[in-house]
Amino acid sequence: MKLAEVVRGVRTEAAVVEALLEITARAGHTAVVCTDTPGFIVNHAGRGYGTESLRALNEGVAPFHAIDRILREQVDFDGRGFRMGPFELLDLTALDVSHPAMESIYHQFYEEPRFRPSVTTAQRLAAGLVGRKRGEGFYRYVDGKQQPVEDAARPAAAARAVWVAPGPAHAALCELVGALDGALDTGERPDADSIALAAPLGVDATSAAIELGLDARQVVAIDTLFPVARGQCRHRVLMTTPATDPQIAAGACALAGADGARVTLLRDSAGFVAQRVIAVIVAIACEIAQQRIARPQDIDTAVRLGLGYPIGPLAMGDRLGPARVAEILHGIERVTGDPRYRPSLWLRRRAQLGLSLLAED
Repeated sequence: MKLAEVVRGVRTEAAVVEALLEITARAGHTAVVCTDTPGFIVNHAGRGYGTESLRALNEGVAPFHAIDRILREQVDFDGRGFRMGPFELLDLTALDVSHPAMESIYHQFYEEPRFRPSVTTAQRLAAGLVGRKRGEGFYRYVDGKQQPVEDAARPAAAARAVWVAPGPAHAALCELVGALDGALDTGERPDADSIALAAPLGVDATSAAIELGLDARQVVAIDTLFPVARGQCRHRVLMTTPATDPQIAAGACALAGADGARVTLLRDSAGFVAQRVIAVIVAIACEIAQQRIARPQDIDTAVRLGLGYPIGPLAMGDRLGPARVAEILHGIERVTGDPRYRPSLWLRRRAQLGLSLLAED
């Protein structure tokens, strides 16, 4: 482990901190300083990845292995996603370690909604599905090797024209349809047999359909948080409303995978998977910065080295745009009514002022 966290208690003298920094440097590690808080930096900042993925699983948005693939393959920062999916990670750390840690941090923060644990991990722990060391967790393991989980085959689908909803992603999605040899429906409103393709941020496909005045039976949503253009992505993520015609959904999946990209079709979710997980990761890191638990740069260094994320969480927010992340969180909060998604003041103010999330004050 390259990282060492030097934790300053409420009465720790500055000389003690300086001595620990010196010892850490001599040992060849990178040190970050934080104030005494549940989880320090790494275990505190790491709450978003697992807990939000578990919440998506509990909502029936997608099976666990699909969520893992999305966060490994769709997420793209400098060509890298997360090294391990959240359920692979839970299997590696083992639920007899990770579930009590989730409960402990939640209770130490006096039931802060951002850190709410999942009943799923409590049930699986009680059932002995601890993880890799026991041979079975979310995945099964044979001789220590994770066994693959196959996706169900999709039904064949007839080609359909695609009508692209207005919005910031309109031009890019029209270009994508053409690049995949699809037919564009260019009318003011979609024809009765067309796929109505929307690209919501933070809200679900149902809300998007209602806000756009579309027939929900035709609506399929696509996640455009990361590039979706031909040759620029290996995993496209679609989402339906509860009313979407299965043949419309199948047609959209067939077109989205026409260039060989993996396609995952989600049930309706505020914020797809990648949007909601990354937005929560950024929100928690912003709250750590707002509370002055650690300097912004130290937060990113600790998470990058300690958790192996492709870049730090505040840098993630900067890459995606603080205003865009705030929009995602506001949308999820509006749809779900859950305060866990409220944007931190650190994020809101920097989004309003056009500042980097790494900017100190």
